[in-house]
Amino acid sequence: LLQLLLALNRTPEMAEPLGSLLALTPEAERPVRILALPRMFARPADRAQAPALLEQALQPYAEAPATRTAVRVALGRSWLLAGDADKALDHARRAQAADIAAQGPALLAIELLAQRPEAQSIVAAYLDRNTATVPVRLVYVRALAAAQRYSEATSQLETLTRENPELAPPWLTLGALHLELKHPAQASTALQRYVSLVQAGTAPGAARGGDDADEDAAEAPANAEQALTQAWMLLAQASEQQGDYKTAEAWLARIDNPQRALEVQVRRASMLARQGKLAEARALIQRAPEQTPAHARAKLLAEVQLLREAKRWADANQLLADANRKTPDDVDLLYEQAMVAEKLNRLDEMERLLRRVMELKPDHQHAYNALGFSLAERNLRLPEAKTLIAKALSLSPGEPFITDSLGWVEYRLGNREEALRLLRTAYGARPDPEIAAHLGEVLWVSGERDEARRILRDARSRDAANDVLRETLARLRVDL
Repeated sequence: LLQLLLALNRTPEMAEPLGSLLALTPEAERPVRILALPRMFARPADRAQAPALLEQALQPYAEAPATRTAVRVALGRSWLLAGDADKALDHARRAQAADIAAQGPALLAIELLAQRPEAQSIVAAYLDRNTATVPVRLVYVRALAAAQRYSEATSQLETLTRENPELAPPWLTLGALHLELKHPAQASTALQRYVSLVQAGTAPGAARGGDDADEDAAEAPANAEQALTQAWMLLAQASEQQGDYKTAEAWLARIDNPQRALEVQVRRASMLARQGKLAEARALIQRAPEQTPAHARAKLLAEVQLLREAKRWADANQLLADANRKTPDDVDLLYEQAMVAEKLNRLDEMERLLRRVMELKPDHQHAYNALGFSLAERNLRLPEAKTLIAKALSLSPGEPFITDSLGWVEYRLGNREEALRLLRTAYGARPDPEIAAHLGEVLWVSGERDEARRILRDARSRDAANDVLRETLARLRVDL
């Protein structure tokens, strides 16, 4: 009856059958039933009506010890789906106050992080006061990684693997994150641990949690073959980062999966290019079979990436321009061409392309950020640059590179204190060499030179070849 009423757009009539459904549900099963209710209201119009409807239906269970936490979590999620993050956060806090051991409030808080960073205190309280935290910690890791808060995600995974060393999926994710942070040795250790667990028969998937835990956090491969393929690809990348191309090729040689053939060839091409064999690398990609249009597009982007890494900007631009003539209004290709145009100092062309991306995809945060940062880097139209970057950050709250851009434009505007606050936040979330270069420069000119040296020295140890870092060190004449 409830499903029929939803299909007929008669949502207000659902109150009575909802009440009957809950009354008929056995008491022991009622909290799980309550937690599942918000998912019934998937359509936007239904979401807007759900909070009032649920508040009416759940009122008899709002203060009962067995159901009060589930009621508050369900109401919080319904308000979140309806677009009111403040009310959702209030319900999450009240739910945790009712039961600190319940997973539901923490999981709701994780969903809120992007809109309300203060929800992190709810997650932290749960993790600090409970021992059975695996499902929540995995969901938390996924949220942190999605926000590119890789250092925090890595810290959570290190805790998880220390407490649950026989659980396989966290080792895979930990290895991938160490690669993002340019820690190839640590990545190799984590990934080889994962391989040993999979080969020993440890299930690739992770355990599910309790209340509200259909949100399985482990995005692990479905079977052992896929698990090993993914791990070998990452191990090859870790060896490549260390310049050990022989070992990287040995990992790739283990992969016998036609669906990953293009990815394997791209990895081999990357190694060839790193060894100065760019023509061979491009030929390897060009010879790879194209089973679908998506494969052809992936090959194009892989070849463009090789050219960008080799600083062959004109060649990369030509490839992208040809592709954009064949498939106009491809947002990703337009954005890539804009980034290459910026390297060629064709600023008018870059701006035209990025403005087109914004027209086609108004929520493309990277387009706003790229244009804003490019203006800030050149000390041009700084108020407009700040507006563009702020727009990007509103679309992707907390994203470290966008936070870095906002810090940089504040520095250009002369607001050093605010610049340092933003840049420290960005660096704390993701200690990338370019973010380190910006933070190091602002610290240096602000007279905090010991801290600047420490950050710049650490960045150089991670990636001494980074162009932004090298230019910053040379221009400031920093002696590390």
